[in-house]
Amino acid sequence: GLGLDPWDVFHEGLTHHVPLTFGQVVIAVGVLVLLLWIPLRQRPGIGTVLNVILIGLAADAGIALVSAPEDLWARALLLGAGIVGNGLAGALYISAKLGTGPRDGLWVALVARTGISVRAMRTGIEVLVLVSGFLLGGTVGVGTVVYALAIGPLVQFFLEVLQKEEHHVPARLLRRAARADRGRAVHVLQGHPAEPDDGPAGRPVPAAPVPVTAGR
Repeated sequence: GLGLDPWDVFHEGLTHHVPLTFGQVVIAVGVLVLLLWIPLRQRPGIGTVLNVILIGLAADAGIALVSAPEDLWARALLLGAGIVGNGLAGALYISAKLGTGPRDGLWVALVARTGISVRAMRTGIEVLVLVSGFLLGGTVGVGTVVYALAIGPLVQFFLEVLQKEEHHVPARLLRRAARADRGRAVHVLQGHPAEPDDGPAGRPVPAAPVPVTAGR
C-alpha cells in the first residue's frame, strides 16, 4: 500500500506489542498525549473529549466498512484527497475554539509557547512520530512521507484562510457604510453639522476590522 499517516503508523506499531485493537490504541494514545498538556498548560474543551472518544470508534468503523481500491491511481487519489481533507478538517475544528484533540493540542500548545510556525512544528512532530512508529513495526509507504511533509503547511494555509474569513466584513455592510459616509459629506457641504454614524433604524454601522496579514 501507500502507507498510513504518521500517527497511525505509530498506532499500528503499538498493536504489534499490546493486546488492543487499532481503535483502542488510538484512544489510549490520545489519553496519554493529554498528560503532556499539563506542563504546557493547554486547556481541554468539549472538542477534546469528543475527539478522544469518536476518533478511535470512527477508525474501527472505517476499517471495517471501507475497502482499499485495487488500482494505484484510485489509491493515490484517495490519499491526496485524504491529506487535503485532513488539513482542512483540522483547521476548521481548531478554529471553532471548542478544544483540540490530544495530538493537535500538543502542537498547538508548542506553537503558542515557542513561537515556531505551525508548519514547522507540525512537520517536526509528524516526522518524530513516523520514525517511532516505523521502529515499532508500523507500515510506512510513500503516502506516509507525503503526509508528514504536507500536513503542516496545509493546516497553516487553511488556518490563515479561515482567519481572513473570520475578520471579513460582509459586502452589504461595507456598502451601507459607504452610503452613510457619502450622505454625511453632502450634509456637511450643505452647511449642516456632521451627524453620528448611524445605519438603518438608528443602528451604528460597524467599522471594518484591521486586516490580518497572513503568513508572517
